[in-house]
Amino acid sequence: MNQATLRDCRILVVEDEYMLADELRSELLDAGAIVLGPVGTIEDALELISAETAMDGAILDINLRGEMVFPAADLLTQRNVPFAFATGYEDSAIPDRFKQITRCEKPVDLNRITQALRQVA
Repeated sequence: MNQATLRDCRILVVEDEYMLADELRSELLDAGAIVLGPVGTIEDALELISAETAMDGAILDINLRGEMVFPAADLLTQRNVPFAFATGYEDSAIPDRFKQITRCEKPVDLNRITQALRQVA
């Protein structure tokens, strides 16, 4: 998958830092994706994931205003939606059930995210 294949893909962005969320949203839009969010709280993420009938992928910041994003990751897993973590956290901060999920260092490289979503899609 390259950026061109993001065309019309519905990608959720869960990020609580406004500038990073806006930059990622802009890059995804430029690549042709339909951006869901961005949302910056776990409550908003869970609500959006539950409400959406179709989602092609997600990018999750691990720490959202002091709350860990793992309940949203669990819900995405249940719905078979591929996702990647965008974070500065080390692998040791990620529960074992998510060890196979790609962790992308911030600032996020859209090509790296695209590759991560393709690996699990």
